[in-house]
Amino acid sequence: MFGDLGKMLKLAGEMKTKLPAMQAKLAASRFTAQDGGGTAKATVSGKGALVELWIDPAALRDGQMTAEALADAVKSAIAAAQEQATQAAQAAMNELTGGMEIPGLTGMV
Repeated sequence: MFGDLGKMLKLAGEMKTKLPAMQAKLAASRFTAQDGGGTAKATVSGKGALVELWIDPAALRDGQMTAEALADAVKSAIAAAQEQATQAAQAAMNELTGGMEIPGLTGMV
């Protein structure tokens, strides 16, 4: 029992110094993904904020492309990029905590 407590206290000390650097690194990171058809490509920050959006000009000239289909492509690209950012944040947190699940830390990255 006390071994786990000691491990948690040591981990808390390490996190106090490493967490701000990890947060800054994630915030500066960029994650890019596109929808399945390649119509739209989105880039988000490590925090999931949209920083760039590209739409294939050919899609705008395509008589078959509807506003709804274009909106779906954009949403799909953004969601895929945000998922990459979320996975990177989870991986960084797992690395920081040694895989130990600590309640309340999820929102810190």
